[in-house]
Amino acid sequence: MENTGVTERFEGACAGCGIAIQTEDAKRPGYAPASALQRETVICQRCFRIRHYNEVAPISMGDDDFLRILDGIGSTDSLVVMVVDIFDFHGSWLRGLPRFVGNNPILLVGNKVDLLPQNINLNRVRNWMQHEAKERGLRPADVVLVSAHKGLHIDELLARISQLRKGRDVYIVGVTNVGKSTLINRILHDYGSAELEITTSPFPGTTLDKIEIPLEDGRSIFDTPGIINRDQIGHMITPQDLRKITPTTRINPKVYQLNDGQSLFLGGLARIDFVRGPRQPFVVYVKNDMYIHRTKLENADDVLQKHHGEMLAPPTGREAAEKLPAFVKHTFKIRPTGTTDLVISGLGWVSLQGKEEASVVVHAPKGVSVGIRKGLI
Repeated sequence: MENTGVTERFEGACAGCGIAIQTEDAKRPGYAPASALQRETVICQRCFRIRHYNEVAPISMGDDDFLRILDGIGSTDSLVVMVVDIFDFHGSWLRGLPRFVGNNPILLVGNKVDLLPQNINLNRVRNWMQHEAKERGLRPADVVLVSAHKGLHIDELLARISQLRKGRDVYIVGVTNVGKSTLINRILHDYGSAELEITTSPFPGTTLDKIEIPLEDGRSIFDTPGIINRDQIGHMITPQDLRKITPTTRINPKVYQLNDGQSLFLGGLARIDFVRGPRQPFVVYVKNDMYIHRTKLENADDVLQKHHGEMLAPPTGREAAEKLPAFVKHTFKIRPTGTTDLVISGLGWVSLQGKEEASVVVHAPKGVSVGIRKGLI
């Protein structure tokens, strides 16, 4: 891919998140003190606090603002790079993408491949992503697996971008927290200018407007703000608890041999009831230090009532538990058609072998997306 020729600062815009700089109102997005405008690279106060203090900074852009920014992509002649979080594929899927991209080709990028269990067949993961994309009405030109954080397979990604863009602009899109800005930073540091760094953080909504990164051939890469998928559990908990459920190291699956009439709590954020079926393994894929509690189904309601926010944490503390939406039931019949994943958006998944029919109920906070899919692993 061509070396990026990045300017030292974006004229009138924050070099971290892309929002227009303003000096009048500290409570509005884009605020920077007047003294900051004298710096060679200008960033807003929000990006400064995220970058130097890891401080949570609220945003005031609504869904319409994000959609407005993405809405013009379909009228361009460009390559669209859609980034998803492999660990949270279900929750990080950008719905309605075809109406944004028009006839432009799509390169599907699975980020955070470093979180997948060791010895996994990456070709199988690529094929699985192609299948899942097709099920959602999308036919990507190719699938590339990367780790923006670790710098894995970035060469392969850049080669495919160069082959597919054919002299066109590139738009990088995705929902919040999939690692788009981290990926852009990796490209800038390894293949372009390290003078400009896009603000990244573990909190949703960091990039507030399109950021244009000029290329040597006169075209550009555009980093776009993340659309918020509100059915991810991360939007219903505190930033502190979000850190506790967000994996940062390779997942080590945990296997529980369950009889029917038993339940598993994933902290205090979800519960899986094995209602009916033969004894079988339930393989849990969540952050490694997530507390998992097994109990009898008949006792599960009492256990939640007594221990939610304490033993069953996250959420951490009774106050956080009380603010969490009430659990609702999702009933699934697991058929003997191969491995099936029970997916809880933003938290992880539980895998069943599907050798015999089984009945399972998943309890999750109201509004969190819960579903089943063909097994990833």
